Amino acid sequence: MEKKNRRDFTAVTDERGEIIDLLIGESINAVTLVTFKKGAVRGNHVHKETTQWNYVVSGRLRYVSQLPGQKPSEVELVPHDFSVSRPGESHAFTALEEPSELLVFTRGPRSGKEYETDTFRLTTPLIKR
Repeated sequence: MEKKNRRDFTAVTDERGEIIDLLIGESINAVTLVTFKKGAVRGNHVHKETTQWNYVVSGRLRYVSQLPGQKPSEVELVPHDFSVSRPGESHAFTALEEPSELLVFTRGPRSGKEYETDTFRLTTPLIKR
């Protein structure tokens, strides 16, 4: 599991504020805003070809991910935290408070109307509903 906070990214800071580059040198196929109500579970799936970068805009999220052959890992994400779900990495989120919002950047076939072509539901969920 890879987790970073905005302090980990190159930023330009002046009297007006900051410019923070969340991704540099990456091709992006979609940028998606995901909203959560408290207790809502999203994910519990894996993408075979898609990389998914997750940026928490608001709220608090529990993020669980699992690479093949490894035990699941878990972390709490708060605003400005950034995590990555790589191809083959199972992942799930649940909202610890409302509202919670997640900005998702993806590279690969999981975007728009093609969402289901690279989204495979887990038979054993990482987070139970």
